[in-house]
Amino acid sequence: MSDEVLLFVYGSLLPGERDHELMAGATLIGPARTSAGYKLVDLGVYPALLVGGDVSVVGELYRIDKKRRFSIDVRKDCPVLFHRTSVTLEDGTVAEAYAMNEDQVRGKRRIAGGDWRRRFEPRPRVDQAGAFTRWARKRF
Repeated sequence: MSDEVLLFVYGSLLPGERDHELMAGATLIGPARTSAGYKLVDLGVYPALLVGGDVSVVGELYRIDKKRRFSIDVRKDCPVLFHRTSVTLEDGTVAEAYAMNEDQVRGKRRIAGGDWRRRFEPRPRVDQAGAFTRWARKRF
């Protein structure tokens, strides 16, 4: 039994985020992305990953020891708030990640692009103006 596991992080454990100090001593493997089968939800100060969906979530892949994983479990209130689950990355690698259930995040905003760091970027504007509005914009 190996003492190390692969952990996919996508939110508060990323560099520059509030819980990144918990990753001290972990080995960064590199940027990673899940396959398109998940959802990312904005809970305000941190995101939540949901299994089942059509979004490819952006994050980083780390190799951590089980002692460090336990300290992250404590911070994430695992298994009460978050639970650890296996996620499949774009390249087929299977890693652990912290996720929530749909019932826990009902009514919260989904992050369509799957990237926590880009959550404040404006959405592309789709102009659904009618013929009269398009004419008026050209005229005035």
